[in-house]
Amino acid sequence: MTQDFLMALGLVFVIEGLLYALVPGHLKNMMKAMESVGDDALRMGGLAALGFGVFVVWMVKAFFV
Repeated sequence: MTQDFLMALGLVFVIEGLLYALVPGHLKNMMKAMESVGDDALRMGGLAALGFGVFVVWMVKAFFV
């Protein structure tokens, strides 16, 4: 369980690092655009991403482990 968590955390850093390394200008523009999005919309997007992530992890565990 701990190994899975650390692996997932490492993958988050890999993906974040790739975004900053490959498309820094686009990332800056996206951050500026986020200022105009309301807190509720960001919260709902975050909850949707969280739910999708939990679903993906559940599916992987159910079918591949």
